[in-house]
Order: sequence, then C-alpha cells, then structure tokens
Amino acid sequence: MLIRFGYDISLQCEVPTPLICLLDIRDEERGALRIPETAEADPPVPMTVHRDMFGNRCRRLVAPAGTLRLTGGGVIDNPGTPDPEDWDAAETPVAELPDEVLPFLLGSRYCETDRISQFAWDMFGQVTPGWARVQAISDFAHGHIRFDYATASSFRTAYGAWEEGVGVCRDFTHLGIALCRALNIPARYINGYLGDIGVPPGGPMDFCAWMEVYLGGRWHVFDPRNNQRRIGRIVIARGRDAADVPMVHSFGPHLLTNFFVRCEEVAEPG
Repeated sequence: MLIRFGYDISLQCEVPTPLICLLDIRDEERGALRIPETAEADPPVPMTVHRDMFGNRCRRLVAPAGTLRLTGGGVIDNPGTPDPEDWDAAETPVAELPDEVLPFLLGSRYCETDRISQFAWDMFGQVTPGWARVQAISDFAHGHIRFDYATASSFRTAYGAWEEGVGVCRDFTHLGIALCRALNIPARYINGYLGDIGVPPGGPMDFCAWMEVYLGGRWHVFDPRNNQRRIGRIVIARGRDAADVPMVHSFGPHLLTNFFVRCEEVAEPG
C-alpha cells in the first residue's frame, strides 16, 4: 500500500522568532519512502536538522516577522495490515527492564503517575497482567473520555482528563500512559500520521497521538482514542508525553493561521 502524507502550516510572527519543528518522519520510517520527504519554508529560510534525546528529527529555523508557510510530505510504502496484536505478551518485572526503557516508567509533565496511582491499582490491579491489562486500560480511557476538539487544552494532564472526562487524542493517550506507568508498565507517547484507511472518514485530518507499551520484550501500539487496530500509522516523534514532541516549539509568540494535514492511500507514487 502507498500512502501520501504531508502538511501545510502557516504561522504569523510579529518579530523574528526561533522555532524547532518536529514534522519530519522518524529515521526508521525513511527506508520505506517511495518519494523522498520534502520540507520547505516560504519565504525560504535556513534550516538545520538534528536529533533530540529520543532520536526524533528536529528542524531548526528562525521564522521571519510576518507569515511563514511550512510545507512538507512524501509517499511511503506501508504493509497495509492492521497494527499487530499479541495477547501472550507479558509484563516485564521492573528489575529486568532494559536501561533505555526506564524513563518511560516514570511520571512526566502530562502523566502524573503519583496522582493516579491509587485509582490505577484499584481499577486494574486484579486484571490479568500483560496484554489483557493494557487493553483494559485502553478500553477504559476510550470509554471514559468524550472526544471534543472544542475542549482542546495544552494545559490538561492525564489526571485532568480523568477528572474532566473530555479531551482530544493527546488526552486519551496521556491517560493511558499514566495508568500503565502507575502499574509499572513502560509506556511512551507517539505523534504521527493516521489516515482513515479501512475505516469510515472521520472528518478533517490532523496529526494523531497514540502510545507504545513495552510488553514481551518489545514495544506494541495501543490507541486509546480509536481503541482499534488501524492501518497506516506513520511515526513522526516519540517521547515521554506531548511536552517532548511539539509539532512547533516556538521561542516567542506566534499565531497559527493555516493548518492542513494529509494522509491517504494512493495508487501510484507520482
């Protein structure tokens, strides 16, 4: 399956403003590209790319005063199969977890494991450990939060989403991550593309958030927002929570004036 992905974003800045953008797909995704990924700025400005502590491709630039348009995208080959599932995947005791997994076991900016720990153990402590327990967490977050774009807030945490019962995909994901970590199950935050492939159209496209959970010695996809195995995920960035993977990190005020995301199956790469 071929998937065309991309974005068209415009920002308005009153003065020259440094930006770090996480809009490029991850390095491990790039081997499947059928048309190389582009990244352009209008007006043209110098851009450099570096990797952060999580291995994400970060694009650094200075937005001029006025309007800056950022566009990019490509075509990628995808297996066209739903996310794998493994009901036999077991939890790994904390003492046996690899060192690099440990940061995803701790509380973070949007995932306050200390505040939700008691509820997590009361609600899921008796559920069969492993895949079944994580799926129960995903089921809970999916059913507990009402999706509503109008309520989107950059200040809402996992605990806030649990209390308020409303949010967007990042809130579903933060709640799922916090509950997993409270139960000593490593979980990390993913930002990426997810088109409406194999499902009814869900409205205007946006970047999506989901989580990866460490079970059976490797990372597995879980999606509390959609709560189903989906086709065609393309990873842009991984981190502890949304604070680590902002699409645009601005070192000064800016106004978002245009936002368009594409992720769709195509028959030909051209």
